[in-house]
Amino acid sequence: MYEVSGRKHFDAAHYLRGYGGKCEGMHGHRFEVVVSVRADVLNDIGIAFDFAEIKKHLGEVLEQFDHVCLNDVPPFDSINPSSENIAKTIYDALVGQLAGVAISRVEVWESPESRAAYIP
Repeated sequence: MYEVSGRKHFDAAHYLRGYGGKCEGMHGHRFEVVVSVRADVLNDIGIAFDFAEIKKHLGEVLEQFDHVCLNDVPPFDSINPSSENIAKTIYDALVGQLAGVAISRVEVWESPESRAAYIP
């Protein structure tokens, strides 16, 4: 089994409804997103999947989240824009777009020390 990952970032504000702490107020992050895919075999030139393809599709998904208040953008206008929900939303947008591989995880980093992952 091979795993290949691509990373991109976006800058956004958000707040967590019902949190009861500092994160209930609006604040911002440079969200780092890592998408990992898995493949059983390598292609004819010895790669599992093209990094550039992961980053291209990921960038297209992240455009809608860059430099906005996430709480104003669907689906986060109705669900909390937690890192966990962001990871699942990105997975849902990417699944089926990366031909020949399966997404093994989507990680969302709010800071260098804090991340959440969605693992299907």
